[in-house]
Amino acid sequence: MKTGASLGAAAICVAIGAAVGAAGSFGGESLGPVKIFALCVAVAFVVNWIVYIPSFIGQTEHFFDLTGSLTYLTVTALALLSVGTYDLRTFVLAALIAIWATRLGTFLFRRVRAAGKDRRFDVMKTRWGQFLFTWTTQGLWVVFTSAAAIAAITSGAKQSFGLFGVIGLLVWIAGFSTEVIADRQKSAFRNDKANKDTFIRSGLWSWSRHPNYFGEITLWTGVALISFPALQGWQYVTLASPAFVFVLLTRVSGVGMLERRADKKWGGQPDYEAYKKATPVLFPRPPST
Repeated sequence: MKTGASLGAAAICVAIGAAVGAAGSFGGESLGPVKIFALCVAVAFVVNWIVYIPSFIGQTEHFFDLTGSLTYLTVTALALLSVGTYDLRTFVLAALIAIWATRLGTFLFRRVRAAGKDRRFDVMKTRWGQFLFTWTTQGLWVVFTSAAAIAAITSGAKQSFGLFGVIGLLVWIAGFSTEVIADRQKSAFRNDKANKDTFIRSGLWSWSRHPNYFGEITLWTGVALISFPALQGWQYVTLASPAFVFVLLTRVSGVGMLERRADKKWGGQPDYEAYKKATPVLFPRPPST
């Protein structure tokens, strides 16, 4: 992507973030003259731009995923500390985002450090415009995925936790557990030298070719369910969060990229082709016997 196109794409990300900020601020609490939700949106981008500068100078992607987690924690803490009213939903949502962000950020950071690099950044980290677009996209990722939760935390219409809260919490636990177990299974598989140059097809990976991404989509669905009763008016736009995660992981990055990489490496091998035929791409089902 050329520099001009990268900067244009980054500007579009910011514009989309601003639109989400306006929608999520509807009926929400303010910090002085500024809506707290809108302030959180701005901070999400600024944190990533700040870390982008030394990362580009040092030509390193090592702090990309860690910064993503730091952004979630910063935005959530800002929302939590800025509101004037609290309820159970507020604390549950803040805790769930903090737990998820801390776990995933440290996991990805350690993985990149162990590997020495993230191959996705080999080219883009040498092009300032494309690299800036990538960091800006991460800011938008944080805005979109956490939007429902931040809107609920900063909402002026507090509601009892209720049935939606309970169901959403159970869905989040199921999704988070799936993601954690899948990541640990794959890490253990990769750390076994006997599995060098082979693909994982055991544990949750025998139910889905990408169970970690299924867990990711599921846990954000849980967050949206918990958030729903506290939303009003334009804030309902933020419920698109799980759909955004699904589209990004299946159509933009994630699944598609990994499938192409796997096809290039193992395509044509009978055991790999049999695994692809028997195992769904995303939504799990028991392995056929």
